[in-house]
Parts: sequence; structure tokens; C-alpha cells
Amino acid sequence: MNALSRLILGTAFALTLVACAGGPATRSPSLYDRLGGKPAITAVVDDFVGNVAADKRINGQFANTDIPRLKMLLVEQICAGTGGPCRYTGRDMKSAHAHLKISQADFAALVEDLTRTLDKFKVPAKEQNELIAVLAPMKSDIVTVK
Repeated sequence: MNALSRLILGTAFALTLVACAGGPATRSPSLYDRLGGKPAITAVVDDFVGNVAADKRINGQFANTDIPRLKMLLVEQICAGTGGPCRYTGRDMKSAHAHLKISQADFAALVEDLTRTLDKFKVPAKEQNELIAVLAPMKSDIVTVK
């Protein structure tokens, strides 16, 4: 086989590989992107904190909380946890909640308030479930009253 034949055969083989590969791989959008990025997360956090403030079951837990800082940290946490570019700068959940005596019922009320907000913003069920799956592992560090 001469050099020209090898070149043609090699080129044909390479073109076949590229065609079979289907072009460049496409990544599915992150949960962060599907939620609408930082502006949408910020709007959700603002509404969610408003729900919590109006929730007589748990709003007392936040009486001495720096609300603007809480909102900032929640945005960072959700942004980072959903694949966004943010970095969470707050304390770990266990030390941040250790003194609060949060019960299972308190945590459930918080999740209800979040779900109400997600429904208000028409976040699809798939994304809601994925977001809850990101946040749910924190429950064992937040709930201190068994």
C-alpha cells in the first residue's frame, strides 16, 4: 500500500469515527441553570424567607437572625449546591443550628414554606425534587431535637 492509499484510508477512517461519535458531546444544563441562575435563586430566597417570617410555627427561631446575611448565605448555598459558580461562606449546618433546638416538625414547616415558594414560582416538579435532594442531607445536622 503506497503512502497516498494509506492517507486516503486513514482519512476515511477518521471521518467515520467522527460521524459515529455524533460530534461534540453535549452536557445537560445544571440544576442551577434550569432554576434560572442567581437572579431566580435570589428571588426564590427572598420569597421563601418571607414565608418563614409569616409562619408562626417557626418564625420565632429567626427572631435574632441577621436576615440580609441569612438571605445572602441561602443564595450562596443553593447556588453552590445546584452547580452554580458560588461558594458558600457560612458555617457548617451542625454548628450553625446546634443551639436552636430545631425539631422534626420545625424542619417540616420549613420545607413546606420552601415548597410553597417553589410552587409560586412554577418551578417544575423535577427541579423541585432535585433541589430538595440537594438540601435534604442537611436535615441530620439541623434537627437537634429528636
